[in-house]
Amino acid sequence: MTAELAKSALAPASTTAIIQALPQPIIVCREDRQIVFVNYAAEAFFGASLSVLTRQKLDDLIAFGSPIISLVETVVLRQAPMTEYRVRVGSSRFGDERVADVFASPLSDSQGQVALLIQERTMADKIDRQMVSRGAARSVTGLASMLAHEIKNPLSGIRGAAQLLEQTVSSDEIPLARLIREETDRIVHLLDRVEVFGDERPMEREPINIHVILDRVKLLARNGVARGVTFSEEYDPSLPPVYGNRDQLIQVILNLVKNASEALERTQKPEIKFSTAFRPGIRISVTGVSERISLPLEIVIEDNGPGVPPDILPFLFDPFVTTKQNGSGLGLALVAKIVGDHGGVIDCDSRPGRTRFRILLPVASGAFQAIQEEELAP
Repeated sequence: MTAELAKSALAPASTTAIIQALPQPIIVCREDRQIVFVNYAAEAFFGASLSVLTRQKLDDLIAFGSPIISLVETVVLRQAPMTEYRVRVGSSRFGDERVADVFASPLSDSQGQVALLIQERTMADKIDRQMVSRGAARSVTGLASMLAHEIKNPLSGIRGAAQLLEQTVSSDEIPLARLIREETDRIVHLLDRVEVFGDERPMEREPINIHVILDRVKLLARNGVARGVTFSEEYDPSLPPVYGNRDQLIQVILNLVKNASEALERTQKPEIKFSTAFRPGIRISVTGVSERISLPLEIVIEDNGPGVPPDILPFLFDPFVTTKQNGSGLGLALVAKIVGDHGGVIDCDSRPGRTRFRILLPVASGAFQAIQEEELAP
């Protein structure tokens, strides 16, 4: 009786509905790799409809030489499920490669057909990378913070001696004395920034409308670091407040805008776009917290610049990693620290002509519950 109930519960229409409800892309292809079915998530993943995709072979959809092709061939031959981890999924339908785990299984009811499930790893990998980077940054900067005070004392003496030299040396040697003073100031400024990473004091927080933060940064940037850049917005007006520190959130967004404007210096028609959205389905596990944390509040800062070099992109938020000739490599590391201190994560998706920094944050306490209650109300 139980088996009969289970069989009736998974009638064909219900099975299709379950597959369509899955957030992972699913592709079903024949032995000759002709695609016969894709779910909604696969349509979104490849940017094409079911009718378009089912007129193609898997070879037309996946980049040449992809291990996914050989995976399908092996599954058909062995008639056993197999998995390829961390596969680079490239397609002519999207410009960049995506890293994913691909699960392939033969369909017992359909001879020669194989089902592929694609689990994109991008977000999970970036979150893991940030957690590791944050721990490494704390270890390095903890030592640096202890040494900073001791280093600043002799630097103060060196700076004072350089100032005296400027007054006593010949005119030909003044630029050299000035160079000593300026480089000393630069080292002190760098130490000040390093000390910020060792600051573990609890920050003052309050419920904040993130759109107020974005508008404030836009006003500052238009009259400063991003003069001449066109700004556009795509806001979700119903976005709940974030529980955070106003000044630190301004620093995060302003730092990202400053980096974007510097990258846009040689771009015709430079543009920076702010967008916000509510994504209630995003939840992550954080070390030291038993429950999974919901990060439904999404803020995106996008520019149309040349993009981040692919070899640097995975390490972009690590301390002392920079694309600038004279950069310290601490700006984005500090951004990641502040976002992490707010309980959120940040990631970067970049290709030539488009760079997107996405910040995911928790909402203020009680705001998410209030939204859920409002949605459930009759």
